[in-house]
Amino acid sequence: MLTPRDHLLTSHEEFRRLVQEHSQYSQRLESLTQKRYLTEDEKLEEVRLKKLKLRLKDQMQSLESQFQRQSA
Repeated sequence: MLTPRDHLLTSHEEFRRLVQEHSQYSQRLESLTQKRYLTEDEKLEEVRLKKLKLRLKDQMQSLESQFQRQSA
C-alpha cells in the first residue's frame, strides 16, 4: 500500500519539486558540516539553508495533509 507521500511523489509535480529542493539543501548542508571550520559566509549560509529546509518540510507536510483529507 502506498503512503500519501508515495502518491504525491508519483502524481504531484509541486511535491516532487519540493522534495528535490529539500534534498539539494540537505546535500549542501552536509558538505558544510564536513568542514572543520566555517567562514562567516558559510555560517550564514548554513542558517539560511536550515530555514529553507524547514520551510520546504512544512510545505510538504501541508500537501500531505491536504492529500489525506481529500482521500478520506
